[in-house]
Amino acid sequence: MKNLLLSFFTYENIKTTEPKAKMIKSEIEKIITLSKKGNLACRRQIIGKIGSPAIANKIIAKLAPKYKDRPGGYTRIIKIGQRQGDNAREVYLKLV
Repeated sequence: MKNLLLSFFTYENIKTTEPKAKMIKSEIEKIITLSKKGNLACRRQIIGKIGSPAIANKIIAKLAPKYKDRPGGYTRIIKIGQRQGDNAREVYLKLV
């Protein structure tokens, strides 16, 4: 889960299976809401969840101001079809 979060915040969108996207969507929402406070305690909590201080700085500096007036719903799931090998449903998970 930590790797999915790190990849998502690095590229701001990922292609994954639908259950994984639904699993990390709530964590992404919590992290962005937490980053809007911007204090040191929140920064440390974000680093604990993601594991990268550089990405935590990116979230607080870039994403938090972008969503400061939005109360929630920062992500969207776009279904793209079935995966060839195991027929799993794939989706794009993107920021709004």
